Amino acid sequence: MKGISFIIDDSGERTAVQIDLRQYGDIWEYFYDTLIALEKLNEPTEPIEAVEKRLKSMKKIRVNSIYCRTL
Repeated sequence: MKGISFIIDDSGERTAVQIDLRQYGDIWEYFYDTLIALEKLNEPTEPIEAVEKRLKSMKKIRVNSIYCRTL
């Protein structure tokens, strides 16, 4: 495929890929974003209510029943 090159090891196995970002830059961004999301999948989470409460106490946001708006 033009713009994509595979790096192979001594046994002929593909070990890496080079992507022409001028040609596939937009696709690379989606791929990279997916990798980042998968990496964060097992990170601890916090309920949105706790985040809202913390930010409200810090006077970072005004919270109503539907929207959070930055001051």
